[in-house]
Amino acid sequence: MKAALGTVAATALLLGGCATPYMRAVAAEKTQVAALEESLVGARYVALGSSFAAGPQLPPAKPSWPARCGQSLNNYPTLLAERFGMVLIDRTCSGATTDNVLGPWNEIPPQISSVTAQTRLVTVTIGGNDLSYIGNLFSATCAFNSRIIAASGAKTRACGPVRVPTEADYTRDEAQLNEIARRLKAAAPQARIVFVQYLTPLPKPGALCAATPVSETDAAIVREIGRRLAEITGRVAQAHGIVTVEMNQASATHTPCDKEPWMIGSPQGYDGRQGLQWHLNKAGMQATAEGIAFWLIKAGVRPAKPSVTVEPGSNPPGQPATIPAPGAPRPAVPVPGPTPDARPASGPRG
Repeated sequence: MKAALGTVAATALLLGGCATPYMRAVAAEKTQVAALEESLVGARYVALGSSFAAGPQLPPAKPSWPARCGQSLNNYPTLLAERFGMVLIDRTCSGATTDNVLGPWNEIPPQISSVTAQTRLVTVTIGGNDLSYIGNLFSATCAFNSRIIAASGAKTRACGPVRVPTEADYTRDEAQLNEIARRLKAAAPQARIVFVQYLTPLPKPGALCAATPVSETDAAIVREIGRRLAEITGRVAQAHGIVTVEMNQASATHTPCDKEPWMIGSPQGYDGRQGLQWHLNKAGMQATAEGIAFWLIKAGVRPAKPSVTVEPGSNPPGQPATIPAPGAPRPAVPVPGPTPDARPASGPRG
């Protein structure tokens, strides 16, 4: 703010002195830009969501609320808060569903209760656990590995079923996301609200690899859940004038089978030290933070730290060619498979 006032003062001197018409035009433009810039330094930022936002087992661990939520100091809310100098209230929790955003989960209060009138930014990554999105990947991996073990004659362990959501499940998920959007806008009318799509966990059909040990049949179920979840999230965001950062699209060429993965699959012998299986690695969290940051900057928010390098000629992560004005709705875009997280208390869920 002080810098902007300084620019305005300097411009006033130029406009009132012996400046040329060109100098006056440049000064006037700088004044306009400075007036439009906004700083979020010191602003209240509340992050809501499940494990794709929390970052379970991604080092270093963050003192969590409670520890079972599995938050990381390298999760995208933390990286984003550092980038803009915001005060982060991280309410993300591994295994959370939309019910846990709207209501209590045992000893954990409703995530949304931390959103107040003073909040200036809210990010949301939720809805996948309601549909067994990532939980299905754990079950599918178990089944795939069990078939290999059984073929060798060794004893196998029981695996959970790969669940196919019903139309009622999808309808309820959309209704819950709509309720979250309504409550957020009512609780924090001055906040920028961002829905962050789940990253894509699997490559296209026929491209599975050793890092994605699931059958094509189960992979097709997971991809369809991701597609439907992305459509629902985009549709809800559009209805409420909320921005969607489409990390599902941005990560489609960064699956566990790609050269530069943003997600950990379930490779044989993986020790879990760089994050939980079927979840974001550090590069994925950085890319997600950068995708949100790009939109904020385009919307007129000044970062406190410089940008992460983006490949020349490409849009930053999660961003389409056209960025909407602040608060403007974006069309919901059907895209290839996104993803959610894992609930430690009752088995992997996301």
